Amino acid sequence: MKKFIQEFKEFALKGNMLDLAVGVLIGSAFSGLVTSLTNNIIQPLLNCFGAEDATSGVGNLSIKFYKLDMPIGQFLADVINFIIMAFVIFLIVKGVNKLSAIGKKKEEPAAPTTKTCPFCASEIPLAATKCPHCTSDLPVEEPAEEKKEEQPVVKKPAKKGSR
Repeated sequence: MKKFIQEFKEFALKGNMLDLAVGVLIGSAFSGLVTSLTNNIIQPLLNCFGAEDATSGVGNLSIKFYKLDMPIGQFLADVINFIIMAFVIFLIVKGVNKLSAIGKKKEEPAAPTTKTCPFCASEIPLAATKCPHCTSDLPVEEPAEEKKEEQPVVKKPAKKGSR
């Protein structure tokens, strides 16, 4: 029980709980804003299509099934509300991921520790001079710094005596 209380204190004092509370409050306020946008602007625009007045149209569309009245127009408004919320959350997450990636450095690949035996194609340590698998003597490689590019020697044809 003490460990549980200690973990809760660490959670509460780290600021995670405060961050979570702020996120919930901002999320609910934003949800209210998007709902208002959908109900007060988008739904009246939908009502304009196929209606003689603003009270009947796509936004107020309903289907009667026996004695049931199913408000399809309100469902469409809720779908639009969901799409707007999902798109905004997608943009926020994408932006946060891009910001967090800015601070991270790309890791450089580690230097190889093995090489391939030219005779049996087995993986062997770089420092090996004899393959442990096929017991072949490995060719000695010069370190990369000491290797020099050799320029091809071009021989000029010998001149024949002039007469």
